[in-house]
Amino acid sequence: METPWWKSAVFYEIYMPSFCDGNGDGIGDFAGIVSKLDELQELGVEGLWLTPFYLSPKVDNGYDIADYTTIDPDYGTMVDFDTFIREAHDRGFKVIVDLVLNHTSVEHPWFKESRSSQTNPKRDWYIWKDPVEGDVPNNWESFFGGPAWEYDESTGQYYYHAFAKEQVDLNWANPDVRTAMKEVMGFWLDRGINGFRLDVINFLKVSGEFLDNPYDAAGEQQHVHDKDQAGILDAIAEICAYVHEREGAFMVGEIGSEDMDVLSRYSGKGLLDVVFNFNLGSQETFSFDRLYTELQKMEEVHASDQVPTLFFSSHDMPRHISRFGDGNPELEEKRAKLIATLMLTAKGVPFLYYGDEIGMRDFVAETIEDMRDVQGLTAYQLALANGKSSEEALHMANAKCRDKSRTPMQWTEEKFGGFSDAEPWIGMGPQHRLLNVRAEKQRPDSIYQFYRKLIALRRRHPALHGGYYALMERREDTLLYVRRAAGEEALVALNFGAKPLALSSDLRIAGNPYLALSNYRETAEDFGSFILRPYEAVVWISETN
Repeated sequence: METPWWKSAVFYEIYMPSFCDGNGDGIGDFAGIVSKLDELQELGVEGLWLTPFYLSPKVDNGYDIADYTTIDPDYGTMVDFDTFIREAHDRGFKVIVDLVLNHTSVEHPWFKESRSSQTNPKRDWYIWKDPVEGDVPNNWESFFGGPAWEYDESTGQYYYHAFAKEQVDLNWANPDVRTAMKEVMGFWLDRGINGFRLDVINFLKVSGEFLDNPYDAAGEQQHVHDKDQAGILDAIAEICAYVHEREGAFMVGEIGSEDMDVLSRYSGKGLLDVVFNFNLGSQETFSFDRLYTELQKMEEVHASDQVPTLFFSSHDMPRHISRFGDGNPELEEKRAKLIATLMLTAKGVPFLYYGDEIGMRDFVAETIEDMRDVQGLTAYQLALANGKSSEEALHMANAKCRDKSRTPMQWTEEKFGGFSDAEPWIGMGPQHRLLNVRAEKQRPDSIYQFYRKLIALRRRHPALHGGYYALMERREDTLLYVRRAAGEEALVALNFGAKPLALSSDLRIAGNPYLALSNYRETAEDFGSFILRPYEAVVWISETN
C-alpha cells in the first residue's frame, strides 16, 4: 500500500490574524498568505494548517464560529480562499483547516433558533438544563474560568459552555447535529482542502447524568464528567469514516489531555489519523528527564497503526524557545536548535508553528489594554472580583493569556515587521527589528538556516521520515536514537547538557556513516572517536545496502 502523504510531511501552523496582512488593515488574511507561499516553499514545509477563518465575532479569535461556510471579511472572500487553495496546490502544498465541532458562537443562526423558545426544533441542538434549586444545574466549571452554565432569561433555562459563555456547546447526541456537521466538512472538502484539525475534540460529548465534578486536594476541579465521555469514540469514528471517503484526507485531533493513555485512545483503528501529543509538547519548563520519559512512553503506548506527533509550540501555549531557555538568550537559541532537530528527525509527524523558524519570543502584555485573549481577560476579571489589585490581576492574566505566541510574524526590520503597513491588531513581539526572516536569512548560523537544512535532510532520507526506532537511549544529558528504513540508518545525538560526551565504541550503525548535519561543524572524519560538544545536535547517515 502507498504510504499516506501526511506521514512524511512537515506541517506549518499559520495563525490567521498574525501571519501576513495583504490589504493593509492590520489583520492577516488570505491575500497575505498567498504573498508568502514562496517563502514557505523555500523553507521546505509541505503541509499548511490554518486556524479558523470562518465568520465570527472573535470572542475567542475565531474559535467561536457564527457561520461555518462563510469567510470572515477580516480574512477576505471566498474568491480569496479559492485563490489561496489553487496557489498552494500549484506549489505542492497540502492544506488542512481548523474546525470546531463541539461549539458554535451565540451569534450562529442555529443557536439563535435554539434559544428562541423551548419548543423550537433546534432547541435540542444545544445542551439546555433547568435550574436546580434556583441555581446552576451542576458544579461544572468553564475551562476559561467561572461556571460552565449561562442563564437565559427569555426561556428560563441554562445553556452549557465548556469555554467562553459566547461559545455554546452543541448536543452531539442529536443525529441532526452530526448530519449538519458532516455537511460542513463536505463543503470544505469540495473546495479543495486536504483535511481537518479538529479543535478540542474530546469535549464533543458530556455525561448524560450531569453529575458534579470532583475536586483535587488543591481545590482544582477534575473534569471527570464533561470530557472523554462514553460514546465519544463512536461519534469520532462516524466523522472520520465520512471524511476518509475522500482520497488522502487527513484528520488530526486536539485532545485536551497530557495523559498518553488518554491520548492514544483517539487515533488509529478507524479513528483520527493522529492526535497532538501534549504529553511531550506542552512542558512548561525544560526537563531532559521528562523529555526522555515522554518519548519512551509515546513509543510504548502507540500501537502499530498509530503515529505520534511532534510539536512544542502552538497558538494555545507560550513559545517553546521562551519556555525552555531559562531567560538566557544564548541558551534559548542552543536549545531551540536541539528541539528543532528532535521535531524533524524523531518518529512522528512534525508541526512547526509560525515563527519557530526564526526563534520568535513570547509577548507579555504590559497593561490590560494590550491584552486580546479571552482566557487572559477572563482571568483578569475573576482576579479583580476575588479582591486582587489591578497589578496582581494583570500578573495572573498574563499567566493564563495565550497572546504570548500570537504576535505578528516578523518578516523584516520595518516598523510593523513587514507584517502590515498599518497598526497590527495586537502588539509586535520583542526584538522584531533584529529578529526577523530577512535578518535570519543573512546569518549562516541562524535558527532559520538550521531549520531549512533539517527539513531538506528529512525529506531526502526515508530513515528520518519513515524509519522505526532500532535504538533509543540516554547517556548522561544526551538523547540518542537510531532510525532504520529500507537501505538506510540514521543516528541522531542530542546533547542537552553543558559537558561534552564521547560517542563510545559500542554505539554503532551499519555501513559507513557520514555526518549529515551538526549545529556546530560541517564535517567529521571518524564516527568511532566522535566527541559531542555541549548543546550539539548531530545526525549521522549510513546506507546499509
